[in-house]
Amino acid sequence: MASISTLPIPARFADPFNSEPHVPERVICERRSYRTVWVSDIHLGTRGCNAKLLIDFFDHVDCETLYLVGDIIDGWRLKKRHFWPPEHNDVVWRVLKRAKRGARVVYVPGNHDEMVKPFDGFDFGGVEIRREAVHETADGRKLLVVHGDEFDAVMLAHRWLAFVGDAAYTTLMKCNVAVNWVRGKLGLPYWSLSMVAKHKVKNAVQFIGRYEEVVAHAARSRGVDGVVCGHIHSAEMREIEGVDYYNDGDWVEGCTALVEHHDGRMEILHWAKEVEARDAPAQLKLPSPARAA
Repeated sequence: MASISTLPIPARFADPFNSEPHVPERVICERRSYRTVWVSDIHLGTRGCNAKLLIDFFDHVDCETLYLVGDIIDGWRLKKRHFWPPEHNDVVWRVLKRAKRGARVVYVPGNHDEMVKPFDGFDFGGVEIRREAVHETADGRKLLVVHGDEFDAVMLAHRWLAFVGDAAYTTLMKCNVAVNWVRGKLGLPYWSLSMVAKHKVKNAVQFIGRYEEVVAHAARSRGVDGVVCGHIHSAEMREIEGVDYYNDGDWVEGCTALVEHHDGRMEILHWAKEVEARDAPAQLKLPSPARAA
């Protein structure tokens, strides 16, 4: 297997091999153990990336195999404007550290990190770069792993695709960041304004449903049992005409991951909700005052 010593990203980023993370890795006594974890659409290099939540996720979860299912680094945005806070480097640090500790890490690039695609077949610091992959679950099912941007050509007639790509979506994400900054100051948990808006728009719902059907049909034509993808920032797991469709969501809006338990059972983790439940103060149950006789 070929190997490379540097990622195809700007050299100004700090070297995660020779530096300590800005956010120290937490030692969790009871880390969750999964056979496989899929994450995608992290969009490092953008203000919308929820790096802190993803760092918390990595500090609480172990797995034998980690799939990075595209749009991990947002090369499109970085070409226009450099934005790379320390927490974004901490995400890279944790991924590379996971590979160093023996986990298999597979990076399937998407459209926003297309600069990685020419390195298909190479290995970087234990991270395998693949245009696509086939994963075999513990119960013997074969799942095609792709980012999903290759199916956009089929979807060009849908208005929501244009909306996602234009300035309106960027503006919505900026509002999402601002809203959650205020909520954080008020001690409130993360809440996705953009996800609520997307699910309220009829064209968005129609696009997502059609996209899922197209991806499932492509998987069936490949002779696999199911497919894992990202791209549309909409976590889902369902059966479509005999094909298991899984979308691991994103870390911009929903903050979700797809996991495989050691027996092959699949689950979507909604990490913002889990953090909210974990950090919620215990409700004190005071005894009701005795009624006067």
